[in-house]
Amino acid sequence: MRIVFFGTPDFAVPSLKILVDNGYTIAAVVTVADKPSGRGLQLHESPVKKFAVANSIKVLQPIKLKDENFIAELKSLNADLFIVIAFRMLPEMVWTMPPIGTFNLHGSLLPKYRGAAPINWAIMNGEKETGVTTFFLKHAIDTGDILLQQKIEIAESMNAGELHDKMMLVGADVVLKTVRLIETKNYQLQSQTGEIIHAPKIFKDDCKINWNQSVEQVNNFIRGLSPYPAAFTDLNGKVLKIFSGKKNIQPVEHEVGSYITNHKSFLKFACIDGYFEVENLQLEGKQKMYVQDFLRGWRN
Repeated sequence: MRIVFFGTPDFAVPSLKILVDNGYTIAAVVTVADKPSGRGLQLHESPVKKFAVANSIKVLQPIKLKDENFIAELKSLNADLFIVIAFRMLPEMVWTMPPIGTFNLHGSLLPKYRGAAPINWAIMNGEKETGVTTFFLKHAIDTGDILLQQKIEIAESMNAGELHDKMMLVGADVVLKTVRLIETKNYQLQSQTGEIIHAPKIFKDDCKINWNQSVEQVNNFIRGLSPYPAAFTDLNGKVLKIFSGKKNIQPVEHEVGSYITNHKSFLKFACIDGYFEVENLQLEGKQKMYVQDFLRGWRN
């Protein structure tokens, strides 16, 4: 089979690599255009592009996915299958192009957590397991018929970054298995059934901690947004990002949302059924650090 691979971030690279390592023909990769960033606004390539260039794979970087020249070049590749991982939404004229179709790797057990941020929302909602799904694209986003699914346990202490890294590797194995099934035509499609849960894109305002909840809910919220984009609260008029902490369930003797500290070893916030003790944090204008290091230099 000739495959065109659509992807941009680190999450997509292991899936591309495992296909290359197993001898599949990648006719091209499609990824985001190089973007200026950092000091001097130097152009930076996506992780998928870097891998493709290092492995002599053709790279397409369209600004608009409906651009006539891009569509013509895509057609000229005569690909049998398109694979999409962590890329933007494709127009129908693109995903219907290959004769076999286009499949996507999604970071949840669909139809749970349809949307842009399935990893974050699964942890924020206190799920004990999630997984990955490969499915053929259809018009409505994340609704296509399922090829394969694999479950992934969410450990009690796991944050979104750790789940991302685990899912990235599990997902690569599932992508390879999916391609092998398609290649041998040894698969049965399953329609999505069960509870539909949405996982919309997360914006800055969504990351503010609501202390008027249980310690468990607050802890899940912080884990689900760590290390990025990071949950935050107000600390004496400054933004305090919180990346991790401990649950301390006990009778509450302080106003919900207030902080308590001995200025040496602990900083905790009152919730409705106990206290959340901060371990790793970053105050506005400062570096990320452990709470003890922060308290040594902080004057409230």
